[in-house]
Amino acid sequence: MSIRLLRPLVLVCALLAALTAAQLGPAAAHAAALGTIRGGVSQPVYSYANAIRETVWVDTGLDSDGDGRTDRVAADIIRPGEPAAAGRKIPVIMDASPYYSCCGRGNESQLKTYDAQGKPVRFPLYYDNYFVPRGYAVVLVDLAGTNRSDGCVDVGGPSDVTSAKAVVDWLNGRAAGHSARTGGSTVAPAWANGSVGMIGKSWDGTIANGVAATGVDGLKTIVPISAISSWYDYYRSDGAPLYSGTPADLAGYVESPAAAPHCAAVQHRLAAGAPTNGDWSGLWQQRDYVADAAKVRASVFVVHGMQDLNVRDINFSQWWAALARSGVDRKIWLSQTGHVDPFDFRRTAWVETLHSWFDHYLLGVDNGVQRGPAADIERAPDQWTQDRTWPAPGTVTGALGLRPGTLTTAAGSGTAAFTDNPALGEDDWAANADTGSPENTVFTTGALAGDLRMSGQGSITLSVKSSTASAHLSAVLVDLGPTTIRNYEGTGEGITTLATRSCWGDSTPGDSACFLDTSADTAPVGYTVFSRGWADLGHYAGLNRTVALTPGRSYPITFDLAGTDHVVPAGHRLALIVAGTDSGLLEPASTTPSLSIDLARSSLRLPLVGGTAALRQTATPSRPETLPGLPTGRAATATGPENFR
Repeated sequence: MSIRLLRPLVLVCALLAALTAAQLGPAAAHAAALGTIRGGVSQPVYSYANAIRETVWVDTGLDSDGDGRTDRVAADIIRPGEPAAAGRKIPVIMDASPYYSCCGRGNESQLKTYDAQGKPVRFPLYYDNYFVPRGYAVVLVDLAGTNRSDGCVDVGGPSDVTSAKAVVDWLNGRAAGHSARTGGSTVAPAWANGSVGMIGKSWDGTIANGVAATGVDGLKTIVPISAISSWYDYYRSDGAPLYSGTPADLAGYVESPAAAPHCAAVQHRLAAGAPTNGDWSGLWQQRDYVADAAKVRASVFVVHGMQDLNVRDINFSQWWAALARSGVDRKIWLSQTGHVDPFDFRRTAWVETLHSWFDHYLLGVDNGVQRGPAADIERAPDQWTQDRTWPAPGTVTGALGLRPGTLTTAAGSGTAAFTDNPALGEDDWAANADTGSPENTVFTTGALAGDLRMSGQGSITLSVKSSTASAHLSAVLVDLGPTTIRNYEGTGEGITTLATRSCWGDSTPGDSACFLDTSADTAPVGYTVFSRGWADLGHYAGLNRTVALTPGRSYPITFDLAGTDHVVPAGHRLALIVAGTDSGLLEPASTTPSLSIDLARSSLRLPLVGGTAALRQTATPSRPETLPGLPTGRAATATGPENFR
């Protein structure tokens, strides 16, 4: 049916909506005026097959590739035609990514496709299939230097962030858009109402964080999934280099062939600005969105896997805490997976919740999503609980003391010693927590008389002597006891991809709404590592400068443990393991030191529901048989560029 024939029907619907709106409150009246809201939910009333598909190239105001011309970024747009025909304006769901031509998005690594005239055909993921019929436009932006955009990739810096921000500006009439990459006519978004929600996993979600941290007008909400909040904390941890490659490597991995010859200078700056000694630099400051959290005006729906060994959990917990001070609406989902999208670990609930979230923040529907529980936590595979706030109500951060072999609510005393072994990691340490080892030191409670819940981000303070001029430290929290978990060290990082498909929205021959189903990949274990932190002792005084250690001298250092929400059940024991290099996650120091800890001047601070008083024990620490760990090795979760997405 043509738009001309649809017009009378659309006008009648608009009139009815206007009459209904007169009897509703302001938010509901606004939603009803859009013509898609029924029963408080946007309905799929628009044609996906006849949706308008186009590309607009937006001026960024930058010249990152130094060719003397302003960079233009490609925004591929799909939007329903009916609202424009009726003179109604609609909101935008936007995913800005470097992966649309090199690597793909989602569990099936979908790429953008185009017809012979360059018009977009396939929009990766389900956002277009599901939301366009419900009255949203979906805009997929190629970050500068990728796919069909000008410029250079700068890994979370001004070029990356401005790539996406410029499109938000264009949608709000503050930037110029063009019908072609070079030349062409000026294009104005007459169909857009200026309300934008950004979403994306990994690098995509990271850019959503970065754009929100600019405070740009028109960005109403972001949904960062497995996203970075500070690029330093992707590549470094309190001075210690993490096993993540380099920013220059990552830029080269995603950059388009057309951009690469012009971007050598940018990659050189990326390499020079990321010193391997772990020092803080201007490059890291420029990519620290946490520092600008006070500028965020958009609501934020955070999703992260509590076993994400790629974008480590410090990234979500420090971002969440900083956003609390900005006062924006927040919601959080924490799963037992690794680096996995919620579409692949909780699909039905995810799509329903995301639908409500966008309806509220982009269409103005008063559906109560902002008044519901703030946190959904996966306790066991496919078993979820909710809390009205996060960290959980009743959480109190308190100090625990360290004594040889013992984690206690009393003051610490004594000493502990170990020798770094870069060949061993947290699985090795935890599996032998009760047998003793010269490569680490273990502090455990007795069996717990009741459940003990940690909710939030902890920290550790150590007073350490090193036998050499350099030393790295690892601290991990372990739940000692049998359970079944998602196999986050498996190839699917906690999911198994099935042969069946389910459909989420409407399809065309070139863009299917049907995606492979998944299920939980589970593993029986005898222990669970549930929080981690790493540091370089040479940065004990701060991140600005590394110090060569004086052998035998005692150095105090405090560093963060990643945020988590974990319940150590009654009968299990809580353990802290302190060691040197965490193999596969942390790069080794330049020397292999022996280390001694003054326990009287060391402590562990944990956010516990009920405070330290909740740590009730039934027995003193015991040493049963060695506990089995995960059945797979860490090689599956290496964090090079090919696994970042």
